[in-house]
Amino acid sequence: MMHIATNVLSSDILTSRPIQVLAAFVAVNSLIFVVLAVMSILPKTHPSTWFTSRDRRSETRSINPNARR
Repeated sequence: MMHIATNVLSSDILTSRPIQVLAAFVAVNSLIFVVLAVMSILPKTHPSTWFTSRDRRSETRSINPNARR
């Protein structure tokens, strides 16, 4: 069986302030990338279609007579 080194760095180094700051930065960075990955998987939403707008035309002005409003 292979011997795996469990104490690569001493506990003094791992509990130092710079390493804690680096670990927090890596954690936040990982969360941001997880959110971006999930957002890229989900379909896009168009918040402008959630509300009706008063400045919508009642008729289309397209040269195509069957165009959507």
